[in-house]
Amino acid sequence: MKTAAVIPAHNEVRTIRPLVERVMTMVTRVIVVDDGSDDGTAEAVADLDIELLRHEAAGGKAAALATGFEAALAAGADRVVTLDGDGQHDPEELPRLLAAADRRAHQLIVGARLRQRHRQPGIRRFANRFADFWIGWASGQRLPDSQSGYRVYPRGLLEAVRPSTARRHGFVYETAMLIDGARAGFPAVAVEIESIYRDDARASYFRPGKDVWEIFWFVFWRIVLSGLYPQGLWRLATRPARIESVDGR
Repeated sequence: MKTAAVIPAHNEVRTIRPLVERVMTMVTRVIVVDDGSDDGTAEAVADLDIELLRHEAAGGKAAALATGFEAALAAGADRVVTLDGDGQHDPEELPRLLAAADRRAHQLIVGARLRQRHRQPGIRRFANRFADFWIGWASGQRLPDSQSGYRVYPRGLLEAVRPSTARRHGFVYETAMLIDGARAGFPAVAVEIESIYRDDARASYFRPGKDVWEIFWFVFWRIVLSGLYPQGLWRLATRPARIESVDGR
């Protein structure tokens, strides 16, 4: 099983190298997509045995993910892990996500930030729950953390679902992966991970107001164009979330 890790990075010089060095020990190939950084992010990992791709100008997370996915598929990856470059996705959790992917090869594995969730800022917690409901309706599945970017994508999903990268940020792109992935036969399964919010972390690129609004309208129109997708709402209301426990059940 060939596993590639795609790490989009924009101005992450403080955190990118230790993250990449740890992930390198767990996967077949690491692909860092430097999205127009001007702080030395690319230079910080240029000497490592990885694939380093660069966007001359920042195109947003969607564009960076799409570039990384294309490179991973071209390299023959069977599955692709995505981690953010800011250090808020703990590499020590990765073996559990990969073990879940071993058991569920045709499902999207999502690292759900359910442990210590009270540590999330209140506005972020509200925004995430708001998004969970609407995305759950549109995708026909209960999602405990639709906004987590710590995921394992099976190759088949990446080949079947190609969202637009036109939007500035990748939050809508990742939402489309959940919705269109489920409709294409790749439902999501959550694996509990820690909620990590470091005191010295850079400001998040996620804007609870604007980004949640964009996600809402994207999802709203997906629902409307599907005739209000009543089967999705029924599944959301009647089926529990797919959450793997530590022992894989």
